[in-house]
Amino acid sequence: MSTTLEKKSLDEPDEVRLFKEEKGRVAVFTLGNHTMGRGEFEPGWRWSLHVKPIAGTDSCQAAHTGLILEGRMVVKMNDGAEMEYGPGDVFYMPPGHDAWVVGNQRCVLFDVTGVAKYAKPQ
Repeated sequence: MSTTLEKKSLDEPDEVRLFKEEKGRVAVFTLGNHTMGRGEFEPGWRWSLHVKPIAGTDSCQAAHTGLILEGRMVVKMNDGAEMEYGPGDVFYMPPGHDAWVVGNQRCVLFDVTGVAKYAKPQ
């Protein structure tokens, strides 16, 4: 655990990971032992189309905990359970899911648990 105060600007991430077909990106920030990210998902984005080829898994295997800042996203678990998230929703999405943007507005979220290996080639 770090004993030093840290601060980073959203304008200067440690890393930026781009999705296929320019459908969005995740800006990655590491502070101490924690990695978090700001995801921007464009209309038409779907995990199984735009991240699966990068991840190499049948469904997203990251557990995500965070907050939707704008836009809407649906998450469908491998078992068929489905939930839609929108602005102001705090979320937990367990591993084993697909997800997609709903509507014509990009979805912007902040994820505090599932970013370390997300959209990173295995």
